[in-house]
Amino acid sequence: MTRAAKASFSDASLGGPKLSEVYGFVGSITTIVFTVIFIVWAYVPDHCLHSIGFYHYPNRYWALAVPTYVTVIIVLAIIFYIAANFVATPPPTSLDIMFDEFSRELLSGVPSTDGDEHSIEPISDIGIDRINNIMFDSL
Repeated sequence: MTRAAKASFSDASLGGPKLSEVYGFVGSITTIVFTVIFIVWAYVPDHCLHSIGFYHYPNRYWALAVPTYVTVIIVLAIIFYIAANFVATPPPTSLDIMFDEFSRELLSGVPSTDGDEHSIEPISDIGIDRINNIMFDSL
């Protein structure tokens, strides 16, 4: 009794292509085909398109309008994203910049279990007074 081999695109152990590679290949070929179609539609004169049998296609206005609209939407989205981050950021005088609900104070007096070996200190935030001492006392 022979056993039929079952190949799958997602099975990389058999040496076949991965699913992401297939999607990438199909995506790149599709992008190239649509780019060629767009360039032919945008730049080839009407009489040439009529001579090869293409009579129904969108107005050439859209060859300029759609990329312009997409570019403006992307620029406005970036500006909106930056503005939303500025609105969500607390002012420089706020204590929320230094302390929040996730802040951890350094636990002092943690006993060491071994005499010679030092254990790793627990995770904590460094206080602003210690940062200032480190940065500005050495000047």
